[in-house]
Amino acid sequence: MSQVSWIDIHTHINMLEGDPQENIQSAQKEHVDRLITIGTCQKDLPVVFELGQTFFPQVACSLGIHPHEAAEWNESIKKWIEERAAHPWVVAIGETGLDYYYEHSPKDVQKKAFEEQLALAVEQGLPVEIHTREAEKDTIDILKNFDGKVSGVLHCFTGSAWLAEEALKLGLDISISGIVTFKKATELQDVVKGLPVERLHVETDAPFLAPVPMRGKKNTPSFLPYTARFVAALKGMEEEAFSQQVKKNALRVFKKIQWS
Repeated sequence: MSQVSWIDIHTHINMLEGDPQENIQSAQKEHVDRLITIGTCQKDLPVVFELGQTFFPQVACSLGIHPHEAAEWNESIKKWIEERAAHPWVVAIGETGLDYYYEHSPKDVQKKAFEEQLALAVEQGLPVEIHTREAEKDTIDILKNFDGKVSGVLHCFTGSAWLAEEALKLGLDISISGIVTFKKATELQDVVKGLPVERLHVETDAPFLAPVPMRGKKNTPSFLPYTARFVAALKGMEEEAFSQQVKKNALRVFKKIQWS
């Protein structure tokens, strides 16, 4: 009997089309048995929290402010998260980080929000879900201030081998999305080949970035196995062995995830 099962460590259930329960059930049919749904802004935090509360343990949540919305970060939101962080379905802080590609919030505002959310994660004993795009040096410089204190993942990793190496040195793991399956993603594929499998994760970032052969469709957690199988092949591993390893990795980082 197959022991293949997956954890989608980064998805946005509240952004998916259709009923949340139906999306969760569709994922489970594809052996995606656990989901972490991600908070990004003041408006969606209560929704994300409620999804975790309603569907735990199949669904857990991460609470934070995305760098695009970094200007929203304030003491009120910080307090709101602090008051809920101890709940069993709140398993991480984020997504937080830096995005200089779009720069929807000024760089100094992004840095401040990122630093304060990292500090909040340390205070609460939770890992972080980190978004970084076109901001490699600043991301690492800020993370160095938390060396040995913070854990978590660089989610939807598309960066350089240097960024991956520096993040690993600082105790962060690397999470791979459907982008790795794209024909032109050869540099990313080469980076993934060189990463230690003990520090790898897979995710959908649904509804964004559907993997090949579903590219062009709205992504869903049920598509995770396409990415997972592709990464397993890059690592020269059988699907079942890779499944067991990334599950082990996820349970190490996101310690509050419950798996019977």
